[in-house]
Parts: sequence; structure tokens; C-alpha cells
Amino acid sequence: MNDCDERVLSAEALAIAAQTALNEGHRFEMAYARPTPHGPEILYLVNRGRGRPFLLLRVQGVREVPSLAAIAPLLGWYEREMMELSGIAVTGHPEPYPLLIHEGRRLSVPPLGEDPEEPVWSGEAAPPTMPEIEADQVQDLVWGPIRGDVLETGEFHFSYIGEAIIHYHARLGYKHRGLERRFQGLPAALGVPMAERVSGVGSVCHALAYCQAVEAALGIDVPPRARLLRTLLAEIERLYNHCHYFALLAKTTTLKVAAAEAELLEERVKQMAGRLTGSRFLRNLLCVGGLRRDIGHEGLDRVLTELGRDIHAHLDRLGRTAGYLDRLIGTGVLARDVAFDQGATGPVARASGLDRDMRRDHPYAAYGDLRFLVPVREAGDAKARADVRGESVREALALIAQASARLTPGPIRAQAPGKTSGEGLGWAETPRGSLFYAVHVEEGRLARVKIKSPSFSNWRVFPFTVHASNMMDYAINEASFGLTIAGVDR
Repeated sequence: MNDCDERVLSAEALAIAAQTALNEGHRFEMAYARPTPHGPEILYLVNRGRGRPFLLLRVQGVREVPSLAAIAPLLGWYEREMMELSGIAVTGHPEPYPLLIHEGRRLSVPPLGEDPEEPVWSGEAAPPTMPEIEADQVQDLVWGPIRGDVLETGEFHFSYIGEAIIHYHARLGYKHRGLERRFQGLPAALGVPMAERVSGVGSVCHALAYCQAVEAALGIDVPPRARLLRTLLAEIERLYNHCHYFALLAKTTTLKVAAAEAELLEERVKQMAGRLTGSRFLRNLLCVGGLRRDIGHEGLDRVLTELGRDIHAHLDRLGRTAGYLDRLIGTGVLARDVAFDQGATGPVARASGLDRDMRRDHPYAAYGDLRFLVPVREAGDAKARADVRGESVREALALIAQASARLTPGPIRAQAPGKTSGEGLGWAETPRGSLFYAVHVEEGRLARVKIKSPSFSNWRVFPFTVHASNMMDYAINEASFGLTIAGVDR
């Protein structure tokens, strides 16, 4: 696989290799299984840091592997996902309860396993597995799966005394769409619309990571103008996402006027995107090899100048609002070691002192030719997460201006590839963190697509900031993470 040093291991050697990687300061990104003619293959992707190739560990022809969650906790969800969706037995798992297929429900065959039969549901939903709490005056609150306002579907279980939260459990998967299965069998070029719909607010980044994976698999070199336009579009997507983030954060801190201002700024960015491309969510633009059509950027500088002035003014006003700062400082603290071990990514990780950004560390599109800063904080609280996002807004505006200034006439799409089979890895730094696509293409069709979304990682981390917090701060804490459930229910 591209940009990877690979090792083929036995299941027995897996734990030693994983511990060695962790001792060297490396970090796992994801794990997944895929069927092959010789039995299942299980792959583990390790990030070895800035400027270094990834490490890919392969375990071939086995249906059972030991759990690595005790030494690399962030792999716990990936292992549970493999058990439920691929039928792989993971022995010694510290959390052997359902993740996506809820208690009481069953599938006739694993949807991503070796059996081509269409899975059939059976059983009735049951309550989630929860720890027993031995204490007086403990109350339980179940919130969801249907919640007020325009919110994604999820069920949240709180055990609390007074305002103090003792335990919190997020139960997602209610609208899991089985998208990785839906990719299978599609021509590689037709996977782009599917990728754009994994998480609607990340349409560009998902399409970009997917396209780059297919391009790596098939040996396609994207033209320079297309790389710059892809970068420009990704930063516009980052800009409106961050405006939405501050609208929600202001709303949870009861600043209704500030929330309305940020929503208006978000709308203005989307209107700019619509005028520029014909799509407010920047869809139907990327394709394998480049872009479907060219984009004129005349007048973009003037619009960006006005937007930048108003966004900066809004963030400055928020930063001087005592009630806003009071609710954020010290709320939802995520320690650096927990952020690393549990897989935090994006602004959540950078707010806890983890200096990681795929645009800089493993440059893609045109990011290697552009200048930008990666904001980092150490406090790990909601204020730090907001500060990282605020500085990211400024960098996004600067990157859009740089990419626009560098655009010169030229082709926007590469020629058709000579190869029809291969495997590739693509990635992007989304507004929420690192996103990976691993694709396996056979005779021009997708045999397996694996998606590592940033919210899948950050939802795993989030409960560590809720335990021992209080009910009054919960909504602010969740808003400060900028989570989406679609990234998990893919």
C-alpha cells in the first residue's frame, strides 16, 4: 500500500509488534478486516509521525486474533467493529459488549465477512450493558434516541447524584447505514458520490480522501490546478464547519445573539460556496483523477476579505464575553495521555497538547506548497478546544487566499489509468480531525473500502471528559468537541 512500510505477521507476533510500535512513540490509526481467497486478512495502520511512512501490519489467513486494546486502547472500538461486521474473533477483549449492533439484535451473517449472502436482522432491542454502581441516591437518565432540535439520533445514559455525573454511556449505531458494504462492487469512479454522503458536513474531505486512495491504488497523478482547487474547496468546508461550531457553542452558553451571528456567518460561507461551485455543500465536484469541472474564482478575494473581517470581529467579541469564558474554562478537561491512548484527533487532540495535523505531517493535495500554522493548546478544556478552532478559522482564510492566488490555467483531470487493480490509502485533515480511506480495487471495481472517520475516534474519547463532571456543563462539553454521529453510523 502507498506511503506504507509493510510487515506480514502471525497472530501470535501481533502483540509484540504493537508494543514495539507504541514504545517508539508511534500511534495506531485504525484496524480492519477484509475477505480474500485465502481467508480473512486483518490490517493495522500505524502513524509513525511527521514526514515518515505509515507502518502497515498484516495478519493473513486467520479468523481469530488477540485483542490489542489493553496496550492500545483506541483499537478497542475497531476490534469490536471487526467482531460485529466482519465475523473476526478477538480474544481477551476488555469491552466484550456490542458497539454498533445493539444488545438483543443479530445479523444472520457478518455484512463485511466472507459470506456474500445479504444479512438478515432478527431479535429485539435490549438495554445496553452498563456497569453496576454501588452508591446511595444514584439516579439514571436516558436521553434519546430521539432528541429535541435538529440533532442526530443517539441514546445517552447518565448515572448521577444531584448534578454530579458518575457514569456516562453513549449508544450510537441507531442509523448505521452499512456504507462500507455499499461500496463493494461499485466501479471505483462511482464511489465518490457515496463518499460525499458518509458525513454531509464533510463532503469534500470524504470525497478527497476517497479519491486520493483510488488514485494511489491505480497510479493516477492529479494535475496541479486540480490539487489547488481541491485544497481551496476543503478549506471553504472547514470555514463553514467552524462557523457552525461557534454557533452551537454560543447557543449552549445561552448567548442567543452570538449564536445567531455565527449561524449567519455560516450561511454566508455556504452562499459563497454555492455561487462558486453550484453546491452549498460543495458536492459533485471531485472525481477520481481531479475535478469534474473547472471553477472560476473571480471575486473570491473581495468576498473573503469581508467574511474574514466579520468572522474575526465575532470571535473577538466572544473572547471578551465573561459569561462565555466562565462556562468554558475548566469544562470537559481531556488529559494529554488520555487523548493519545484513546485516539483523540483534530482540534480535540491539539487542544490537549498533541501537535498533529495531516495537512502538515503527511501533505496531500497542494498543502505541501502552502504556508500555515497548526494551533496547539495544553489545557485540554472546552476553552482550549474553542481557541484551537478560532485560530483554525484564521488559517483557513489564509489558505483559501493562498490557493486562489496560485491558480494558473491548466488541466483539471488526469488521463484514465492504465491499471485496473490495486490497493491505496488516502487521507485528509477534516474540520474534526484525521480521516482515512483504504481501498482495495479489483478489475476496476471496489472489493473493500475502509473508512476511519474522525468522529469515530472522538466519540470514543468524549466519555472520559464526562465522567466526574456535572449535568449543567454537559451540553457545553459536547458542543466543544464538535462531534457528528454520522461519522460513527457510516
